[in-house]
Amino acid sequence: MNRIAIAFTGFFSLAFTCSSAFAQTEAATAPASSPDNTTERADWIEPVADIRYRYEFVDQEDFELDAHASTLRVRLGARIRPAMSLVLFAEGEAVVHVGPERFNDTTNGVIGRPIVADPEDLHLNQLYARWSPQPGASITAGRQSVNYDNQRWTGSVGWRQNDQTLDAITGGIERIAGSDVDASYGYAWRVNRVFGPGSPQGAWEDTDIHMVRIGSPLGSIGKLTAYGYWLDIPEAPISSSRTLGVRLAGDPALGAGTTKITYAFEFARQLSAGRNLSDDTHSYWLLEPGLSFGSGSVKLGYERLEGSGVSAVQTPLATLHAFNGWADRFLVTPPTGLRDLYLGSGLIRATT
Repeated sequence: MNRIAIAFTGFFSLAFTCSSAFAQTEAATAPASSPDNTTERADWIEPVADIRYRYEFVDQEDFELDAHASTLRVRLGARIRPAMSLVLFAEGEAVVHVGPERFNDTTNGVIGRPIVADPEDLHLNQLYARWSPQPGASITAGRQSVNYDNQRWTGSVGWRQNDQTLDAITGGIERIAGSDVDASYGYAWRVNRVFGPGSPQGAWEDTDIHMVRIGSPLGSIGKLTAYGYWLDIPEAPISSSRTLGVRLAGDPALGAGTTKITYAFEFARQLSAGRNLSDDTHSYWLLEPGLSFGSGSVKLGYERLEGSGVSAVQTPLATLHAFNGWADRFLVTPPTGLRDLYLGSGLIRATT
């Protein structure tokens, strides 16, 4: 089954900070890039907004008609620091269709065209409190975006107009006991999926999800991260699993110039858990060598999600669009598994 997806995205964001004590703009006091910096003064509010328009075209061979999705997303919110170590954040989101609905957004009933999962909606995207008792340590409680490592196991799916968020408690700490080791833990009881609250697929409720990560740098070699994900998802038993793995990634310099060798190696084992009745155990592999040079990069990757013909490695909390072809054909891994060989390149525009 062939599926070709092409998208154009325009993005605009705005953030500015006001001190409630002086009722004036205080961008230098609390920069948007570090809203939870505990060294900054208390008593400020930072309104935030972003607007994103996207046109997405999909040509899929089992549909006579193509999909043309013209959508606009508007997010409005605010960060408030009522105390030096406490930040409150609230963000609402609206997604609207611009022009005729010539695509299946999963809720509009347009079943004769391919799916572009950006339904119209108005809802609360994030609402959390973050306490940072000391620099490098924080605890966040509420509805939040959670992105770990390369988002293969947990991510917010930034490609879609509606984020995937978790109702969760997460925490992390850097430089444990004066070392370079960092650790994080998260517990989630609800997954708010990209389909939005108006869809029957919009949320997984009453989940029992634990996420643990421990990382340590290995000098110039890179960083080693060990992780564990325990997922019990009653509404998606096939996705309930226990995953233990390790990831090694780095970018050591190649000589005295700007060229670097980049690489990532990852291995994990996944077993069934919760309501998943499968007795299979599967392996996950990733090997991704590459080069970066100034503002450009190139990489070659091989990824293997093992399957038995009955079940396979599943990554239901991942930013799935970023993997296995970008065409959203493998949001659920086929029972036979996947082998993905890919070549990637990138260009970063220098800013001054």
